[in-house]
Amino acid sequence: MRENTVEIDRATTPVGLRFSPRFNVAVPFIDRHVSEGRGEKTAILTTGGERVTYAELAENVNRCGNALLAEGLRRGDRVLLVVKDCPAFFYLFWGAIKAGIVPVPLNTLLRAGDYAYMIVDSGCSALAYSPEYASEVEPALEHTGTAVRALRLGERVLQDLLAAASPSLAPVPASPEDDCFWLYSSGSTGRPKGAVHRHRDMVVTSQRYGTDWLGVREDDVVFSEAKLFFAYGLGNAMTFPLWAGATTVLSDARPTPAITFDILARFRPTLYFGVPTLYAAHLKALETARADFSSVRWCVSAGEALPGEILKRWREATGTMILDGIGSTEALHMFISNRPGDVKPGSSGRVIAGYSARIVDEEGNDVPEGESGRLLIAGGSTARCYWNNPERTARTMLEGGWLDTGDTYVRDGEGYYFYQGRSDDMLKVGGIWCSPFEIEASLVEHPKVLEAAVVGRADADGLVKPEAHVVLKDRREAGEAL
Repeated sequence: MRENTVEIDRATTPVGLRFSPRFNVAVPFIDRHVSEGRGEKTAILTTGGERVTYAELAENVNRCGNALLAEGLRRGDRVLLVVKDCPAFFYLFWGAIKAGIVPVPLNTLLRAGDYAYMIVDSGCSALAYSPEYASEVEPALEHTGTAVRALRLGERVLQDLLAAASPSLAPVPASPEDDCFWLYSSGSTGRPKGAVHRHRDMVVTSQRYGTDWLGVREDDVVFSEAKLFFAYGLGNAMTFPLWAGATTVLSDARPTPAITFDILARFRPTLYFGVPTLYAAHLKALETARADFSSVRWCVSAGEALPGEILKRWREATGTMILDGIGSTEALHMFISNRPGDVKPGSSGRVIAGYSARIVDEEGNDVPEGESGRLLIAGGSTARCYWNNPERTARTMLEGGWLDTGDTYVRDGEGYYFYQGRSDDMLKVGGIWCSPFEIEASLVEHPKVLEAAVVGRADADGLVKPEAHVVLKDRREAGEAL
């Protein structure tokens, strides 16, 4: 095999992937498109009117990699990214990887204290940030007192940074198993944890889920409500379209039905990625507004389990099908999902080719079919470890390559998986384990209910009972019996 190549063997199941020993993942995701004749094809469109071709993307990735090296960063150094969804995110992320630097995208919704913790925990050498987040990022930098190079990416600054750098950059030699990028996962408790991903991981998710499961094509136009700093959004809006040579649409605005409906009209996306809460909000808006989903081939959902009732109402309202699935920051993207032509409402779908799943009890033994337990998964995209956290790594990344997802699931006789809640969310009521999600799913079936959340609450006798919090579609009806 030549350097930086991946061989895909479609004659095997699961899909076989074989990497060249010398492999920098920026080459197949970025450089390959120019050499394959897609230089003038549109890679990125933004709601602000920008258009970036694959040739422009490749050049600016090189310039950004050289600019980071000029700032004194070296191979293995970390650069934190608090960057909105825009072309600069792509330039910095891939430029760092090509130069051997480790990019670490951070949630742009965090506060100064969170950023200060991650600056110290990561031992980063630089932090690049969009000016919109200066009020939280700059106090964090000041508070830590560390010698971190701060890059405030105002439009003029970014232009000057790129203009001063060379448009040519040779990829730093790496292997598929080398550390490539991190994503911080907050999980359900404790401080954020830096999940360390390898060069191979984005290829695995993009090929096995994006191409082979979902069917992303070169002529697709992709729009994701989930932002790039999420593992879900990173795949949806960046790696899947780049792997296929497709076009992605970026919006730096907070998602609302009005913004989504405008993007549908302006850009005519063929693949739409959302989360259940947004699908519910869009359904509410569609009661009085109109939106044209005729360009959309498939809608995808993740982030939380999608109630079957929302899927039913969505199909009736838009004529499109939602493919629900489950993934995680540690696994980088989906490992169980419904797929085109194979949808079971209320389920997370079946195990994606290339991954394995087990449902186990508290002792780690496999449970019989139809019984609930902790979901373990294994596959080629799981993180190597949590940075600087060996105890949590040992509890989550188990022997044999298994990853403890922290989710409770049950599998039916046809191989479909059904979410029962987080392993630490299950309630024992009357001596019986109870899933808050199952109660929530039943509540949202009521025609007056928009959303529902169920928590455990002790009653007057100190016994735990499920307590439901309900948001009505018409809040003027609050207080009335359902």
